[in-house]
Amino acid sequence: MSSEEVKVNTQTPTVVASQTDALLELRNVTKTFGGLTAVSKVDLIVRPREIVSVIGPNGAGKTTVFNLITGIYEPSSGEVLMAGRSMVGLSPDKIVLQGITRTFQNIRLFNNMTVLENVLVGQHTRLKATVLGSLFRTPRVVQEERMARERAIELLGFFGTGLVARQDEYVMNLSYADRRRVEIARALAADPKLLLLDEPTAGMNEAETLEAVKYIRRLRDELGLTILLIEHKLAVTMGMSDHIAVLDYGQKIADGLPDEVRYDERVIAAYLGRQSETKADDTDESDDDAV
Repeated sequence: MSSEEVKVNTQTPTVVASQTDALLELRNVTKTFGGLTAVSKVDLIVRPREIVSVIGPNGAGKTTVFNLITGIYEPSSGEVLMAGRSMVGLSPDKIVLQGITRTFQNIRLFNNMTVLENVLVGQHTRLKATVLGSLFRTPRVVQEERMARERAIELLGFFGTGLVARQDEYVMNLSYADRRRVEIARALAADPKLLLLDEPTAGMNEAETLEAVKYIRRLRDELGLTILLIEHKLAVTMGMSDHIAVLDYGQKIADGLPDEVRYDERVIAAYLGRQSETKADDTDESDDDAV
């Protein structure tokens, strides 16, 4: 990533007038890499306490949208607003301070650290200890560390007693599903208002997927979080999303309630049309068989 792609802004986020009650709002967001347009003029509204899914075929631009929201990329044009404040130009750590955290498609944990230590890392933007305070172990630092540890254990407990019991184990020893849970706990440690989950059920079996759906709903219902997620399992998104946005070739082609999106012809074509065309070219099967 070149220095031109990510610009760090240390200024206070700009307040921009919003005509909606959105917590997160994307306005005409575009991202180009050289001659390639990865995301083109995307609008998106996510309201408080909603579960919103972004879906689309591989390469549709979903993760790029997440990277634009979290400051990994800066939009080539357009606005990303959090509670009416522009996030454009802010560094990822400053965006965390505005209440946005995320997980990643490929789990990014520190394998040489314990479960508890990984969750504690998520609190680093909220801690007030200075270098000198940490060096001399002042009472304030000791108290802050104790509270951080208690909070980390509390977050692990959200997923049951299993992770709490294994808090001192290295994360590399955990199952794939448990590592996903630790990554979410780490994201929660920064006390977000908006949580971005990038394929939270990827690589999970049916039982693990059902369990993941339950705790994602609990994140909204019990912790009051707003959740924006990318998910390839359409049964998952259709079953728990308040509304769904669909991307294809970097453009938003649909946005609405799950049942509206399910039967949208553009969505059906994006997911099945190309596959059907390929089959039609290769075989003499009927259209019904192809789809």
